[in-house]
Amino acid sequence: MKKAACGPDDKVLSWWQLSLVGVGCIIGTGFFLASGLAIRLTGASVMIIFIIAAVGTYIVGEALGKLAAHDPQKGSFRTYAKNAFGRWAGFGSGWVYWCSEILIVGSQLTALSIFTRFWFPNIPLWILASIYAVLGIVVVLLGASGFEKAENIFAITKVSAILMFIILAVAGIIGLINGGGDKLYIPNRPHEFFKDGLIGFWSALIFGFYAFGGIEIMGMMTPRLRNKEDARKANSVMLLMLTTIYLLSVGLAVILAANNQFAADKSPFVVAMERYNLAFFPHVFNGAIIVAGFSTMTASLFAVTNMLVTLSEDGDAPKLFSKKGKLKVPPFALLLTICGLISSIITGLLMPDTVYEYITTAAGLMLLYNWIFVLFAYPRILELSTWEKVKQWVGFLLILLAVSGTLWDKASRPGFFISLIFVAIIGIVLLFMKRHWKKTDKKEIEPPQMWELLNFAKK
Repeated sequence: MKKAACGPDDKVLSWWQLSLVGVGCIIGTGFFLASGLAIRLTGASVMIIFIIAAVGTYIVGEALGKLAAHDPQKGSFRTYAKNAFGRWAGFGSGWVYWCSEILIVGSQLTALSIFTRFWFPNIPLWILASIYAVLGIVVVLLGASGFEKAENIFAITKVSAILMFIILAVAGIIGLINGGGDKLYIPNRPHEFFKDGLIGFWSALIFGFYAFGGIEIMGMMTPRLRNKEDARKANSVMLLMLTTIYLLSVGLAVILAANNQFAADKSPFVVAMERYNLAFFPHVFNGAIIVAGFSTMTASLFAVTNMLVTLSEDGDAPKLFSKKGKLKVPPFALLLTICGLISSIITGLLMPDTVYEYITTAAGLMLLYNWIFVLFAYPRILELSTWEKVKQWVGFLLILLAVSGTLWDKASRPGFFISLIFVAIIGIVLLFMKRHWKKTDKKEIEPPQMWELLNFAKK
């Protein structure tokens, strides 16, 4: 298969630049907000949740890195699924990912609008969502190199905000900041560590994986690496940075506030710092959450546009979506992305909050389904050692535990069934496409008719 090449406007990346892009794409509202839900469900054992999620993410990221080093492809996991199992797998994987990312974009737009109303309470949500949508499209129009630069800036901003929280929290604990008291919520008994027992722990697994969602973009950016063999190093360093930041910040939040203080509509880090009455902190962290949400939104926009182009190039979407124009992004692919944005804004504003939360939960689960695809394709393309096979099955188990855990939480359960509905719809479309491909393939291999042979003989 032809190797994916960087576009003329794209610059090659070193491994550390790709690691920074990964941090910029992954740290988002899934960490700044969903970590609070995980704490609420399972208490201090949320630390184990993040370690488990980090291990699962590392296994998938390592597989994706090895596949990318072996055969760098712009289509990333979709192309590997196709190479491993055939056209149906590439079609299904690509469209599952496209649908899930478009839904995630809508949830991010809604979240960004809500957080911005912290400062501008009188501006309608749809106006704020439209402004962020336009800004996101502008970043996509900058091309891959422009996207990389923007994500580097976002990464620095988000990591700086988290480091600020860590420094302030430590200062408060050792008494450098007054007014918060010296009480720390350190669990001393099993039921304090596992707040709602095994079921609560199991249900919270999904939120740990949410915090690492976005590693797919690493695979899509790998073809731009200066040395493709550095893909694994970039992934490992990125995950080490994320895991360290996550464990430090979440661990401090857990011991600074009681479990029942954490809520879905408030960052756990803001909750943890409320005891110190720092007037500037909610404003700074609200800004950090907006940067995080906008960063993951633009990463999703970049990913879905890129995925649509590769689907089109492989014949799994209309050819016009890969037709190039004067822009750095194929115009019709960008137009469909914009249509998805508009529908996401309308859906997010018209549907009740709870129903829309179900849909975005479904989108997150659909991302994990693609991780399973990566692990299935891995041994079909590369020869694995015994240890690599063990890690592959450990990855399967951890992801399946996270997915099945949503059945135990009444807030996540509808999202599980909605994700299955989306997959079923794509599956039905796939059945029709397989019939179409069968007819097309039959025409391509059909022998020439007698009259065609006679005409050729006359010539």
